[in-house]
Amino acid sequence: MKYTESQLEQAFISLLETEGYNYINGKGLTRTSNQEVLLKDNLRAFLFNSYPDLEEIEAETLINELAFQSTSTLYESNKTICKLLADGLIFKRNDPSKKDLHIRYIDIENINKNSFKIVNQLEIQGSELRIPDLILYINGIPLVVFEFKTAIEEEITIHDAYKQLTVRYRRDIPELMKYNVFCVISDGVNNKAGTVFSPYEFYYGWNKITGEEKKALSGIETTTSIVHGMLNHSRLVDIIHNFVLFPDNSKNELKILTRYPQYYASNKLYQNILKHRKPEGDGKGGTYFGATGCGKSYTMLYLSRLLMRSTEFSSPTIIIISDRTDLDDQLSKDFTNAKKFIGDENIINIESRADLRDRLRGLESGGVYLTTVQKFAEDDEILSDRTNIICISDEAHRSQVNLDLKVKIDEEKGVTKSYGFAKYLHDSLPNATYVGFTGTPIDKTLEVFGDVVDQYTMFESVNDEITVRLVYEGRAAKVNLDYNKVQEIENYYNNAVAEGASEYHVEASQKAIAKMEVVLGDTDRIKAIAKDFIDHYENRIEENATVAGKAMFVCASRTIAYKLYQEILALRPEWGKLMLPEDLSEKEQKEIKPIERVKMIMTRNKDDEKDLWDLLGSKDDRKELDRQFKQIKSNFKIAIVVDMWLTGFDVPFLDTIYIDKPLQTHNLIQTISRVNRKYQGKDRGLVVDYIGIKKNLNHALGLFNNQTAEDDFEDLDQAEIIVRDQLDLLRQFFHQFDTKDYYEGNPVERLQCLNKASELVLQTEESEKFFVNITKKLKSAYNLVSGSELFTPKEVDEIHFYFAVKSIVVKLTKGEAPDTAQMNAKVAKLVEEAIISEGVEEIFKLDDNKANAIDLFNDKFIEKISNLELPNTKIKILERLLKQTINDFKKVNKVKGQDFSERLQSIINRYNERSEGDILDYEGIQFDTAEQMLDLIIKLRVEMDSFQDLGIDYEEKAFYDILDMICKQYGFEFDNDKMLELAREIKIIVENTAKYPDWCDRDDIKAQLKMDIIVKLHQYGYPPITQDDVYKNVLEQAENFKKNSKNGTEKIT
Repeated sequence: MKYTESQLEQAFISLLETEGYNYINGKGLTRTSNQEVLLKDNLRAFLFNSYPDLEEIEAETLINELAFQSTSTLYESNKTICKLLADGLIFKRNDPSKKDLHIRYIDIENINKNSFKIVNQLEIQGSELRIPDLILYINGIPLVVFEFKTAIEEEITIHDAYKQLTVRYRRDIPELMKYNVFCVISDGVNNKAGTVFSPYEFYYGWNKITGEEKKALSGIETTTSIVHGMLNHSRLVDIIHNFVLFPDNSKNELKILTRYPQYYASNKLYQNILKHRKPEGDGKGGTYFGATGCGKSYTMLYLSRLLMRSTEFSSPTIIIISDRTDLDDQLSKDFTNAKKFIGDENIINIESRADLRDRLRGLESGGVYLTTVQKFAEDDEILSDRTNIICISDEAHRSQVNLDLKVKIDEEKGVTKSYGFAKYLHDSLPNATYVGFTGTPIDKTLEVFGDVVDQYTMFESVNDEITVRLVYEGRAAKVNLDYNKVQEIENYYNNAVAEGASEYHVEASQKAIAKMEVVLGDTDRIKAIAKDFIDHYENRIEENATVAGKAMFVCASRTIAYKLYQEILALRPEWGKLMLPEDLSEKEQKEIKPIERVKMIMTRNKDDEKDLWDLLGSKDDRKELDRQFKQIKSNFKIAIVVDMWLTGFDVPFLDTIYIDKPLQTHNLIQTISRVNRKYQGKDRGLVVDYIGIKKNLNHALGLFNNQTAEDDFEDLDQAEIIVRDQLDLLRQFFHQFDTKDYYEGNPVERLQCLNKASELVLQTEESEKFFVNITKKLKSAYNLVSGSELFTPKEVDEIHFYFAVKSIVVKLTKGEAPDTAQMNAKVAKLVEEAIISEGVEEIFKLDDNKANAIDLFNDKFIEKISNLELPNTKIKILERLLKQTINDFKKVNKVKGQDFSERLQSIINRYNERSEGDILDYEGIQFDTAEQMLDLIIKLRVEMDSFQDLGIDYEEKAFYDILDMICKQYGFEFDNDKMLELAREIKIIVENTAKYPDWCDRDDIKAQLKMDIIVKLHQYGYPPITQDDVYKNVLEQAENFKKNSKNGTEKIT
């Protein structure tokens, strides 16, 4: 079922009523003015109910604490208000003999003591009058704003709802948005929540109701899950209390709202820790298994807040252990910048074991310490035997599970014994409770941390649009020269015991590794890889199939990496030159350094030859490389790595990773997850395999998803099938169309062929939609296969023919520049020429931002359009130009502009609704439509000049049209000469008002304007019933003039 907006609103209202919300129509609310959004009586009632001995004046102070937050910096006031809602405040009493009160604006203990309301049709006057679709109130405070868009109209999406909230409401009614905890946007099928400061990509669905469901809901069902899940009274209060994170300091307005997997995981882990903590429990707080890239560090932050603020734990000490050698920057940044959120000033990076011991010794409670697991191997003294210590371990699968004895058997050195880090950890903090976070659970994790308490797999994360899908392309066959060598690699794999699978971790002897190096590092093989990599990479660049041209190449060893680096530079010496991209902004010039295209990222080794030593640089140089790779415009595009940057290194626009290293289970998952982050314009991550990891990949994904890899990973074969399917559909679509000229003709014939093809596509609205959708699908699949040699040159040519036609169609219908980003250079040039041919070019010379009205009225120009051979194209062009011109006219005369807008729409609707029966008279209909549009142009021209005949100027004409329209609306007669005079008077009033540059933002001046207009209408005997309407229209028109006086009104006069 598809809803209109009002049906959707009603559906939400009735769902929310079943959830216990009280529905009120905003028109029935009593308020002192329509600028008021806080329902003070409700809030007052709640405060007296919760704190009976408050005095009137004290309640007033508490209400004003919220109401008087300034909206001049919306972010700061929203941060203050959200903090007051989450944590309450300590309130000093007027009567000094009374104890201070801890005041909360929302009761978190007894949820039903709060009043929950939903209100629609609430008019709010800010700098503009706005009526949000639905507002959710708790205790009179407007906390959630809903915006609905219909799913019926294709052009309208929930992105429009997002813009309405984050642009218009933020600008026009900040008084409402300063209280806002989050917003909900919905079209009935897509339901997402996010904050007023979040980019659109960070609005997410809430796809589980209780968190216990096996499978997330999707589509229409997410309407119920967002209402019964996220907006359930106790969950909503919990989210407001614990799950909205403002960093202590933020350069760009950062406000993080929990996503459903983070919310349920934090709460389940909290409950599990409570159950298992020592001394009563076994100290196994549980394992959380969450796909790499879906926000585990925020889940840790939420969990830390729950633990730190809980009365059950009375301020525990939390130790966060990560297993990187240098403390994971991102994690420690997130934690040290969330002191207020967690509720502890002591959030500290630990330098050494002794440092941790000293800090724990002086403390009975509190404190969050970030450390690495390696620090625990320094000695084995007890650090603390307190029971209120909770250890949260990041990436728990690697170093923190090996409690067992490790036996190294080396043919030369004999047998050596050592224990794993985890044993030292447990011996140091014997009574702590341990929690493990991992992207890749292995059985051992469970022994140390306890069972999996909650999980969120890669598959779910892709379905919820938190990460992108991965695509696999195998190219091993192209570079492994000798089949016997391929066998050797296979054997090596089979001999290396799977990680964490044996009791005594048998490390492969140095010899086996050396042997492997010989096979993988074979000079001919490396040469073949370098060449194949360059071809593949350059193909993808040329086809614009990658977001920023960033790629990572993973090698098996330092030696091989250096060899590959040298081979690549031998083939492409220019990639080793320092370059600085052009057209950088001032800020970018400071941040982006001249740098080579390809670099190696690895640590120096004391035996490195001088050239390699110099190339690799110091730790600080590596930090700089890290910064440069994360700059999208930097010339540093290709990183060759061995072990570094494979975990915890996030570059959202990295979309291709090449693998030539034997990797297993979690290392493999970690590595490929480098390309699964979300980024605008990136809908897949590509994994290119030079070594044959496919089997391991299937095995690893099976482990981590409880399902087969097919669910998670697209094969290149799949993308190829999609391309071939779309090609078939397009061939059928064009089957009667002769494309011979395109492939065999001279340039002019090729151009004509493209224009005729787009004419065919534009035949009906249906055909146009069908074609554009198919080519979109074709493009996104083709992006993935463009680097491989799956298609013949003839097929590639055909694919680009369709891209070219699409680009022309989009240009004609939307007026956007041809999307040459989607084509290779040869075809792109053709499209640009096709657009210039056949007299169409005049139209594209118009600057799309302001189709110059005069051009449209130039007789020669109209004649040119009339003579266009291609009727569908002609209609599209006329439609576009008329729309632009009418929009320009609206800026000058809103009332008449609207009228012409409606006339044009009805011509277009009639044209689009023609029936099958009309096909016989198809040409007649096309002709009529074009004629009607040309006729509308002439009428528009007459209208634009009409003010001269009336003896008034165009501004006065706009006010005259308002008075005239309202006369007709209310059905009364009014003398025409008097109306002309009144229009002149209104213009004078408006001009006097407009003397103040900021009049649009000042309510006192607007009130004066309204008064002056009412008095003037009264003097002229214009009926009083219309005053509000006249004022509203005059005000809008005046603001229109103000906005557009700098650009564009002159040209009409």
